[in-house]
Amino acid sequence: MTLRERLLRLRYNHIPDHLIGEILTKRWTDNAIPFVALVITIAIFGTLIPGFFKPAALSDSTRQLGEFSIIVTGLTIVILGGGIDLSVGSNYAMSAFAAVITFFVWEQPLWVAFIAALGVGLTFGCINGYLIGYMRLRAFLTTLVTLIIGRAVFDILVIKYSTQVQQSQMASDVLDFIADETVYGVSVAVIIAVVIAAVAHVAMTRSRPGWHILSVGGSRRSAHNAGIRVRRTVFLTYVISGLCCGLTGFLVACRLSGAGPGTGAYLEIWALTAAVVGGNSLGGGRGSIVKGVMGAIIVLVTMNGLVRIGTGTGANQMALGLMLAVAVTLDIRWLKNRHKVLDEVYVTPVHHRMDDAPSALPGSGTPYALNNAISRTEYIGLEELEGPEDVILDRDDHLYCGTRHGEIIRFFAPDYKKSEVFAHTGGFPLGLAFDQAGNLLSCVGAMGLYSISPDRQVTRLSAETRRTWTSVVDDARLRDPNDCDVAPDGRIFFTDSTTRYDAHEWALDSIEARPTGRLLCYDPKTGKTTTVLEKLRYANGVCMAHDGQSLFLAESWACSVHRYWFDGPKAGTLEVVIKDMPGYPDNINRASDGTYWMAWLGMRTPSFDLALRHPGMRKRMTRNLPMDDWLFPNINTGGVVKFDETGKILGTLGDLTGISHPMVTSMREHKGWLYIGGILNNRIGRYKIPDADPNWTAPVAYWGEKP
Repeated sequence: MTLRERLLRLRYNHIPDHLIGEILTKRWTDNAIPFVALVITIAIFGTLIPGFFKPAALSDSTRQLGEFSIIVTGLTIVILGGGIDLSVGSNYAMSAFAAVITFFVWEQPLWVAFIAALGVGLTFGCINGYLIGYMRLRAFLTTLVTLIIGRAVFDILVIKYSTQVQQSQMASDVLDFIADETVYGVSVAVIIAVVIAAVAHVAMTRSRPGWHILSVGGSRRSAHNAGIRVRRTVFLTYVISGLCCGLTGFLVACRLSGAGPGTGAYLEIWALTAAVVGGNSLGGGRGSIVKGVMGAIIVLVTMNGLVRIGTGTGANQMALGLMLAVAVTLDIRWLKNRHKVLDEVYVTPVHHRMDDAPSALPGSGTPYALNNAISRTEYIGLEELEGPEDVILDRDDHLYCGTRHGEIIRFFAPDYKKSEVFAHTGGFPLGLAFDQAGNLLSCVGAMGLYSISPDRQVTRLSAETRRTWTSVVDDARLRDPNDCDVAPDGRIFFTDSTTRYDAHEWALDSIEARPTGRLLCYDPKTGKTTTVLEKLRYANGVCMAHDGQSLFLAESWACSVHRYWFDGPKAGTLEVVIKDMPGYPDNINRASDGTYWMAWLGMRTPSFDLALRHPGMRKRMTRNLPMDDWLFPNINTGGVVKFDETGKILGTLGDLTGISHPMVTSMREHKGWLYIGGILNNRIGRYKIPDADPNWTAPVAYWGEKP
């Protein structure tokens, strides 16, 4: 390897820039941005303002924060539902006045004042909800009108009753406790705000009404078509916002023991800025309560910090405006261009160099030289099938295969003219195997490992394994389960080709050439799946060796076959038995003479081999060219290879015409015939094997004669 290639390998194989794309696919990255902004805001004002973190200063700030967070929580629910509520300021002010006049002027008990505040907030919410939800008026204009009317009524009432409120002699220990006392150092307002935020978060993420709100916010038409009562859901969001305003108004009335002309002024701007700065989309359907709370902290710390360092009112409002403008711009641009950013950064090729391969050209004299043996086979299911990736036969000689329509088809012996749908899996059945009880096992693409009983009951055995602690992507989920086989003790070994891409994105995995495949084991006794081997370049075919203690494993993009011992004195040992083949290996199965058949899904080309040594070129290719112009592995020519226990190549079968079986993904020997499948084929091939045992079958070789 040259110095240049060593540097390329160091740059592309050891610098984990692929983590950027994996992080950006996570939903929690939307929370990370406001969280970073929150940390920066606290750090800046904590540094600029002496005594910022003193208990007395924090006590006053947290009381305001608790009250403000409740308002923001209600407004966030409205925004998530696709609406907007500009009336929160006047609603809050009127609720506070209702509590004040009920307690201090009318001299009613404090609980009556609480009900009065909630009643006013609920009234505002019901009016907004009815006009917007049921009358289908514009949310912006409707809440702007209620804002103006509510503010006007509040100003009139405050002026009329201000003297009576100031001269009132009413007092209450409960009011004083709510206003000034703490519980374990935490004010009542903060406790209430935390409880409301937690309940709202659980409701939005774990309850049907919450899901309905997010659905309506995402698309009202789609939500309506799905049977969701859109008008009632919109009405509910404004009712919740009104109740939050009513509760906050009561808390403020307790803290201030009054309400002045400035109560609630500009609060709608503060709350709207907090909800959007936290990362909630003004378009609705995307965001969370947690984001709203983080936005509330950012806005309140910023406003209080600017006041404490002596900036004027104009500067404070300008800061709010700038924050809102930046947040809205980022929200719109990120929502519109997120997929473009992911397309740019997600595919991160690595440097991979394979040694030169022996020639597979006809007449080359190498063991890999292809012939034209399977160009003329008998056809089974011609034009009735689509994508029989794997084929298998049972004890009664019936033939099974999967199709890309999610079905497993059974062809009846002896002529295989008649067929039926044996089972529906819901996904693309790939690798197939029979266990000792006659259950048909299948790796179903993007879904997991499944079992189909002889009476056609479909059971999912495994869809996940233990997650790797260092992995950003959820590698517990099976993304591309591919092939499977059964050990003598009933354990099922199967491959998951890649943890970064789904089954239909195999081409991206080939371009990236990153070793993310793995060998897994499902134990029927415990019902658990464990990871046996990792860091394989597209783990593919798996086949039990004749010794019952080891298995053969195909690594497609490395053009290699490994032997892994899972039992016996060499348990845990992994050996490379074939490497640098001229073809990409796929499924592996037993042969009647104690050797093995292996499918080649495609052939190596000098151009793609060279591209593997230039990750920068592949990276630019995926970013600058349309996918149709990308350089992919050649899967238009393949074949069948036979090898022994040591990896020695014994012969090959090919189709040089490219008509019958140009691409081979599986083959099974059964009573002297070789049955050939291909994921791009519309048929199964049946080839008579010269000098093969006419009585040999895989079920007998695995499990013995029928009891």
